[in-house]
Order: sequence, then C-alpha cells, then structure tokens
Amino acid sequence: MNKNAPDNRNIILAVVLSMIVFVGWEYFIVRPQQEAQRQQQIEQQEAREAQTQTPSAPGVAPPSLAGTASAPTAQQPEAILAGDAARVTLDSDTVDGSIRLTGARFDDLRLKAYHEDVDPKSPEIVFLTPQGANLSTYGEMGWTTGGTSNVAVPTAKTLWTVRGNQTLTPTTPVTLTWDNGQGLLFTRKIELDKDYMFTITDTVENKSGSAVTLYPYASVARHGEPKERTTWVLHEGPVGVLDGTLSDPSYGDVRDKHEIKTDSSNGWLGITDKYWMAAVIPPQGEKFTGRYSETQVAGVDVFRADYLMGARTVAPAGRTQIMHRFFAGPKINSLVNAYEDKLGIYRFNMAIDWGWFFFLTKPMFLLLDWLYHLIGNFGIAILALTVVIKAALFPLANRSYESMTKMKKIQPQIKELQERWKEDKVKLQQEQMELFRREKINPMMGCLPIVVQIPVFFSLYKVLYVTIEMRHAPFFGWIHDLASADPTNVFTLFGLLPFTAPVWLHLGIWPLLMGFTMWLQMRLNPPATDPVQQQMMTFMPFFMTYLMSAFPAGLVIYWTWNNILSMSQQYIIMRRMKVPVQLNLPAWLKLKPKPASPGE
Repeated sequence: MNKNAPDNRNIILAVVLSMIVFVGWEYFIVRPQQEAQRQQQIEQQEAREAQTQTPSAPGVAPPSLAGTASAPTAQQPEAILAGDAARVTLDSDTVDGSIRLTGARFDDLRLKAYHEDVDPKSPEIVFLTPQGANLSTYGEMGWTTGGTSNVAVPTAKTLWTVRGNQTLTPTTPVTLTWDNGQGLLFTRKIELDKDYMFTITDTVENKSGSAVTLYPYASVARHGEPKERTTWVLHEGPVGVLDGTLSDPSYGDVRDKHEIKTDSSNGWLGITDKYWMAAVIPPQGEKFTGRYSETQVAGVDVFRADYLMGARTVAPAGRTQIMHRFFAGPKINSLVNAYEDKLGIYRFNMAIDWGWFFFLTKPMFLLLDWLYHLIGNFGIAILALTVVIKAALFPLANRSYESMTKMKKIQPQIKELQERWKEDKVKLQQEQMELFRREKINPMMGCLPIVVQIPVFFSLYKVLYVTIEMRHAPFFGWIHDLASADPTNVFTLFGLLPFTAPVWLHLGIWPLLMGFTMWLQMRLNPPATDPVQQQMMTFMPFFMTYLMSAFPAGLVIYWTWNNILSMSQQYIIMRRMKVPVQLNLPAWLKLKPKPASPGE
C-alpha cells in the first residue's frame, strides 16, 4: 500500500493514465497520420505502376509466367474490365464479378452483402481488382517446371478456353482447358460454394512420349501497400498458419527481408485487411513451402503470399491432379470456423485477429453474438453484456464499494487527523493506518474493480474494432454504426451549423453522457486526500469525454451503461450501511447558504 496517500489513488491514476496514453495515441497521432497518408495515396495514384511480372514459385527458378510490365495507369477497375472482354462471369447470393480467362486469374470480386457505408444503396465492397487498378489484389494458381525443363506451362498471358457452362455459380462449375502443343493438356475445374470459397481442381494429362515433372503452386498478390491501415491494435497484411503456428509478418517485415519462407504440411496463407481476406489453401497433410515475398516495379511494392507443392511426375499416357482452395471474402467468425471444421483447414479461425487478450476477446464476442441473435440488436446486446460482466464481477465490486463507503464514512475522522498532525506527515500516516485497521478498511479494494475493468475494456474495444459482425450494426436514434464514432457533434450544434468540424473538434452526445456519468460516479466516492490527485480526478471525466469521442459508439455506450450500473450498486450499498448519499462537489459548484437578513 502507498503510505503517502491513505485512500491509495495512485494505482487508479496509473491505470487511468495508461488508458489516456492509449486513447490519446490513437486520437492525436494515428488518426492524423492516416489522414495524411490517405491524401498522399490520392496524389500518388496516377504514378502507380500497376503491371508487373507474375510471381515465381517459392524456392525455385522463376517459371515462364511473366507478363510484360505496362506503363503506369490510373484507370479504375471498371475501365480495365471494359477493355478485357475474355472473362467468365461469376454470380451467387454473396458475390459477383468475373474471372479473367487470360491467365485464369481471380481479379474481379464484389461482396454483395457489404457496402461502402451504412446506406444499403451505396456501392458494394470491391475486394479483388485487376492489374492496373489502384492497390490491385488478385489470386492465381498453376504449374511450374522449376526451371528444369523447357516444357510450356500456362502463364499470365495464356488464354484459356471455356468448355461448356459460361457462368460460375454455386450450382454450375466452370471448366477451362489449355493445350500446350507439346502433348500436355491442362484442365481447370472451378467451383464456388454458397459463401466465399472457391475450389480449383487442376488436372494435367500427358499425351507426349516422355515423363514430365511439374510443381503446383498458388498465390495471392497485392500491388502497393494500403495507406489507410488501422492501428497496432489490428494486424493487416500477410497472414497465415505455417508449421503449426500463426505467421503474420508486417508489410515492413516482408519489405525488409524480401522473402520469408517456411516449410509446412498443414495450414494456409494470404493477405488480410481489417474485415476482408484473400487466402490460398493447399491440400492439408501434404508438404509445401509457404512464402511471403516483396518485389518492386517502378517504385511500387508488390507483396505476395504463395505456396509451392512437391514435384508431380506425369508418366506418358498418365495424368496428375491437384486441388487448391481460394478464399476471398469477409472474416465472419462462424464462417471461418465452419470452413475449418468441414473442409479440415488447419486453424483457419486464426484469420481473425483476436489479439493478446484472445482468452477474453473471443469468449466476449461469442457471448455478444449469442445475445445479438437472442435480442436482435447489437446495441441492446452490448447493454445485456454489460449486465453479465457486472454480475460476474459482483462479489469483487461489492467488496470494493463497501470499502469506499467505509472510507467515506470515516472522512470526518481523517480530516480531524489531518488537522491534528498536519505538521508531522509520518505521524499522520501512522494514525491513518491505525484508523484503517480499527475500522477494518482496505484502501486497495477501491482499486480492484478498475484494474479488472481494463482488460474487459480493451477486449470489448477489440471486438467492436475487428469483427465484421459489428460493422454497420445499428443501435437506436442517430447511431447507425456501433463500430464507428458517435456522428453527432456539439461544436456544430448537432448539425444545425452548416460546416464540417475538423476531426480534433468532435464531441458527440454519447461521449457527453459517458463523461457525465463518470463525473457523477467519481463524486460519489470519497475525495482524494492529496491535492494534486484530487485535481487530476476532478478533470479526468472531462478529458476522457473528449478523447472517447473518437472511439466506437458501442464502446462509449458500454462505458456509460457500466457507470450507471456501478452508481446504482454503490448507492444501494451506501443506503444499506447508512452512509449519507451525497455528491462530493467541488467548491465552485457548492451552493452557498443565503445570508440571513437583519431581523431574521
């Protein structure tokens, strides 16, 4: 116990200040950087070099897959697609787009159920885009000879022929063929499930007179590094499970090393954004080499996540076959778990970044998601989750509030000791400690609920921030997206003034409510004896109100409701212990008694 402060507020201050550092860094450092990077990205868009060579297979000499690099372009995906008529259309209840027949590349995919903003009429999320588009992302698979022979294999310039059905749907697969003119016939069957998983079955028939050795591979490529990435709270970039463990190097790590390779027999790898991911999945149980790599073309970083399978020797009149899977879509918890279970994809659920507190974050999400399906509104589910958390922490919180109530009850005695021994600090501490011992008070108990709430706070923040289930989830009134900040702003009179306030000048209704309840809760507690601590605790609600205005509305609603429940619990305990329920108002807020007039 800190003997320099009888009510031991130092621990509380340390915890709260840690939160302020976290929130302040997010608000004042990261967000302005993101705005600057976004503007820089727009200015540099016309200078992007979008075309580059198709990736070489990991660990072997580059295969003859390279297409020639084209001049830089600022074309949008629609314009590029319009000039590329050789495509197979794909359509389902969840996605639409097309597959480029030249190279058989997955480079045009839109997500029907997800839109750019909360308006359901806003454009669909465009996830996969062709070369030539800004930050193009695509997937491809094929064969390589490993540089050991002159046998022709499909390249990025190979034009495949469609055999039979021309549209890929969950009920109608598409078959592509290509003859290399040397006795090898390549056949590719592409299937799409009802969600976001493609199954690609590649077959090679050898009609030549000699055996041929080929290596199957698959890759995900991204041209350029996104400049609108989020914070250190969430990983974005190369990701996968290799050799039994999560592998998630940053873009910077891959750029510095140029190549990161791992041998494995189970797993997957790809490139992830906050909500979406493109990943290639090899046959589980077979050995492969996974690789993250970076190359530069005309100053543009091209990042790839790919794998190379072992050699397949095809005898004359023989054939070989390999099945790849390609996932391109949202990281829905139930969906990635279903793929892991039904398709046997090793630890595919690690596609979602649950963070360091995964042992809290994931169960919290599962409970929140269960409450949502029970209630039908994520905002109400957050309120219900708060009640569940309060119930779980009830014994600890009860002891804490009892301790704080006892502290408030003996405030007159503490003030008396302070007056008596104001010149002897050592004696004052001894007398206060003796008073706590007689009254059976542990000042540390007041700190525990706040300390316990910190991992809960960060875990809920993580849930709101990373799970796609929370994206564009509405509450009531003006809250149309619990994962975004409260859109109202007191500085524009909540929309009455016709101007857009800068990001640093934003303060919504829910943050104001949170700050007010935080202020009330602190005023129910006994005041700090140290003047500096007392001033800090006085201004803490105002500071936190301003900082929390940039955080997800769902988190602010949770904190507000948690404060109300805490105050209710504390009020009941104070009444039970017959302690007057009074707010410890600062001097400037206290009402001074009216002086009596003459004759009264």
